[in-house]
Amino acid sequence: MEWILALVLGYGLGSIPFGLIITRLAGVGDLRSIGSGNIGATNVLRTGRKGLAATTLLFDLLKGLAAVLIVGQIWPAWVGLGAIGAFLGHCFPIWLGFKGGKGVATTAGVAFGLAWPVGLAYAVTWLGLVFTVRISSVAGMTAAVVAPLVALVLGDRNDALVLAVIAAVVLFQHRENIARLRAGTEPKVGGKKA
Repeated sequence: MEWILALVLGYGLGSIPFGLIITRLAGVGDLRSIGSGNIGATNVLRTGRKGLAATTLLFDLLKGLAAVLIVGQIWPAWVGLGAIGAFLGHCFPIWLGFKGGKGVATTAGVAFGLAWPVGLAYAVTWLGLVFTVRISSVAGMTAAVVAPLVALVLGDRNDALVLAVIAAVVLFQHRENIARLRAGTEPKVGGKKA
């Protein structure tokens, strides 16, 4: 029973659509009608409001972190399921017809919650690629793949497995981006669709 509660708690926290809430409160309108239609920070950036995008990024990260820390305190044996639940809640929120974001910021929060060195590696990879390659999808996918590898190098197989599952879904969520990358049409940060 505890594993179900851990998963549900994580999912509940992860499913809070901060991007949608923040942009509506700011008077931007329905984020789902802008750009890619996703509820994450990258799409919020397409509104031209960098502050709103940064706020969305922070809150999406914090909900992943909170899920791991709270589940870790209540049901420590099931912290991995809490992490996966938070990630899945962001990507497939029941309140929005299971159409959410791609999980990059929430994965960062989960990674920091599971092991701060893994979170740091995730953040450095993501930021480094955003500022050099300037393609959000490349940065997010690469960081997601790096996280389980770093966890494995650090000797934590449980965290590595959790993060590998999340990385697989991150890649799935970016399948359209992957197609555009192959075609050479994927826009850089600040573009209209990513």
